[in-house]
Amino acid sequence: MKASIYSIDGKAGKEVQLPACFEEAVREDLIKRAVLSDESKLFQPKGNYPFAGKETSAKYKGRKEDFGSLKNQGQAKLPREVGAKGQPGKVKYIPSAVKGRRAHPPKVEKILVERMNEKEYKKALRSAIAATMDVSLARKRGHEFDAKSLPFVVDSAFEKIAKTKDMLSFFEKLGLAKDLLRARNKAKTLSGTRRKRSKSKQVPKSLLIVVKDGAALKAARNLPGVDIVKASELKAMHLAPGTHPGRLAIFSESALEVLKNF
Repeated sequence: MKASIYSIDGKAGKEVQLPACFEEAVREDLIKRAVLSDESKLFQPKGNYPFAGKETSAKYKGRKEDFGSLKNQGQAKLPREVGAKGQPGKVKYIPSAVKGRRAHPPKVEKILVERMNEKEYKKALRSAIAATMDVSLARKRGHEFDAKSLPFVVDSAFEKIAKTKDMLSFFEKLGLAKDLLRARNKAKTLSGTRRKRSKSKQVPKSLLIVVKDGAALKAARNLPGVDIVKASELKAMHLAPGTHPGRLAIFSESALEVLKNF
């Protein structure tokens, strides 16, 4: 299977033989598992302070005849703070009490990562790479482009582009600027606490650029919805955001050499 190589001028030139991973069968079930596995590795373990709500003098008087017991006092027999001369104070310690412990707090030892067999993940990754050739899947994801065949393969000189404006002009020559415009226009401003904690906008995914290395890694990172990664660090979640395969992708010629080992 071959693909045309686009030069820096945006013109198609010689053809190149695509690696064998582009001929893998598209398995959406495997791709979904691989993406969820990648995303689960980004979760941050959460846990509470072991003695939260327990640092109190509150005691439970179990025996009826114990000193300070609330028997026949018209008060609930619950753990209470020890006051002056052993007098019972406010209810503490139990989950239903003010400033009491939590009943089932998050635990650090909880398994958050969804593991996947190595061979199975590699097959899913090859399947996600092959899905980038499917025009119908790309349009189903909402990408806008003029090309009738995918993927886009560009000359290795593309990796030397150091300025964002040069990168943008190159995308205009390939007819991909409309997809960047779609991502910018459909960006949503987040509301509530989420906006304060992380980011203020949610931008749809646009192009995925896969390179071997070079200055292009910094030149494309500020474009709306664009992700640029090294071929050696390529993951399933880059190729199928939201577990949906068929992302509009651009591969550099030197990146294809790395993909031959996939």
